[in-house]
Formats: sequence, C-alpha cells, structure tokens
Amino acid sequence: MKLQHYLGGLEGLPEITTLEKRVFVEGWEKRIFGIHVAMMGLSNHLGSALPGYPIDEVPTTFKDEWTWADLRTGAEAMNPFDYFKYRYYEKWLGGITQFFIDKGYVTEEELTARMAEPAPTETETKPQIDDQVIAYLRNGDSPRRDVAHPKFAVGERVRVTNVPAGSHTRLPGYLRGRVGTIERIFEGDYAYFVHTGDGIGDPMPVYAVAFDPVEIWGPRAEPGPETLYAELYEAYLEPTKEQS
Repeated sequence: MKLQHYLGGLEGLPEITTLEKRVFVEGWEKRIFGIHVAMMGLSNHLGSALPGYPIDEVPTTFKDEWTWADLRTGAEAMNPFDYFKYRYYEKWLGGITQFFIDKGYVTEEELTARMAEPAPTETETKPQIDDQVIAYLRNGDSPRRDVAHPKFAVGERVRVTNVPAGSHTRLPGYLRGRVGTIERIFEGDYAYFVHTGDGIGDPMPVYAVAFDPVEIWGPRAEPGPETLYAELYEAYLEPTKEQS
C-alpha cells in the first residue's frame, strides 16, 4: 500500500508550517483546472450517464473517459516521494499530462517543444462543445444506478477488508482490518466510474460505518465519547467472525 493511502492513521508527520488559503497560487493552475473540467464534460462515458448527454453529437476529438476517479488514479499512482513533494495542482498536471501521453494525444517530444514556446493565447471552441461542458457543470453525473440492495443491516458489526490496493483506492489504509458498526445505509446502489481493482466499480451499496477510536488507535486514542465515521463501499466490508 502506498503511503498516500495511509495518512489518516500515521503519527509523527511533520507539522504543517504554511497553510495556503488561495484556491489558485499560480495562473497556470486555473488552466489545468479548466482542462480537467472540459475533459469531464466531454468524457465518452456521459453517453450512458445519468442524466443522459448527447455526447456522440458533440464535435470533439476527445474520445476517452475521464472522471474524478481517473484524476485521482493519476495522482495517487505517483511515487510517494513525488506525491508529497508537489502541490495540489502540480499533481493534477502530472496525472493529466501522463494521460494524454498514454492515450496518444501528444508525445513527450511535442510537450518538450511546446514548453519552449510562449504561453498559448485563448482559442475559440465550437458552440456545441461549450454547451456540453456547461450542461455538465450544471447537471453533473450521478453515480446512483438503483435503489440499495444491502448485504448488511443497520446495527450490524462489520470488519473492513484488507484487499490489495492498486494505484488508486477509496479505502483508507488505517481502517483496514478494523471492526465497526453499520450506522446508515445510503438510499441507492452507487457506481464508481473506474474499476480500481480492489472491488469497486460496479454499482453497490454504500454504508456509513461508526468506529470506536480505541478500535483504531488502541490505548493511544484520546479519552472521551468520540466516534469516527467512514462512508465505505460494500466491497470493503465483510462479516465479523461471530456473524459469519
């Protein structure tokens, strides 16, 4: 498991010396945010998404799928030393750049050549592309695909699985193997737009699970009536031994 998947349970991390409050620190960060938004609004999975989008009618040369899951995969797949060295949008830039290289939209040589050129000016886009991206920004893409079909019930004790983590996971490392109680079952079966290889991707129930801090941190947990809650996909949960 990569270090960036385990931060919630680590101790002794360096104290934060600066807390940047600006959303964008440099001008290029706005551009990479805009590129990401356009990629999401033109992703080919929107043809079967909810609500329906006429993506096949949009005259774009972008013919691949791009979601938040793809962005997170690109960032979390980085070497841990690089992951903690770069700022937020620098990770975005690295993930998006590698995606375009891997998919053949641009080569490393072309990128190197463009870096020596002046900053690009604004270019016009086709109205259909603008309309599609704006519609996506307004309506989004719901991951809900059905009513919930839960395997576990409210009040049931469950153990968090310890499935192998690939380049991206939605399971916090510090919860692996811990036992909690189902507090809530969300109303639908929810898809995760990318199959991460650790069990999620297809629609499934999502639960709010309550954990006693002592279960997670042992005697080092701070005293008091505290509870930790985590929203977890069903694939990340299993019955405890007494219930199996």
